[in-house]
Amino acid sequence: MLAVDKDTFDQEVLESEGVVLVDFWSDGCEPCKALMPDIEELEGQYGDKIKFVKLNTTQARRLAIKQKVLGLPTIAIYKNGEKVDEVTKDDANRGSIEAMINKFI
Repeated sequence: MLAVDKDTFDQEVLESEGVVLVDFWSDGCEPCKALMPDIEELEGQYGDKIKFVKLNTTQARRLAIKQKVLGLPTIAIYKNGEKVDEVTKDDANRGSIEAMINKFI
């Protein structure tokens, strides 16, 4: 899973053709860490159809706010550079993330 930061986010997500899933997480977010293995498994399943990246918001607070990420964990789908869907906090679970992925592949 490609780790992006404030310097590479635009290039890897906003300027990317096709569908990109972004896992917004932080070091202090235990639910984020618990969800990470599920995201990695989904990347194994769908990584040939969707690009998977993760952004540690601890080092990119302004970017997270600019992307309207107000709670963690947040899993967002971008299509051709536009955010088209997201799940956040309690709704961010494997089932809802997989359902969201299936809407865009």
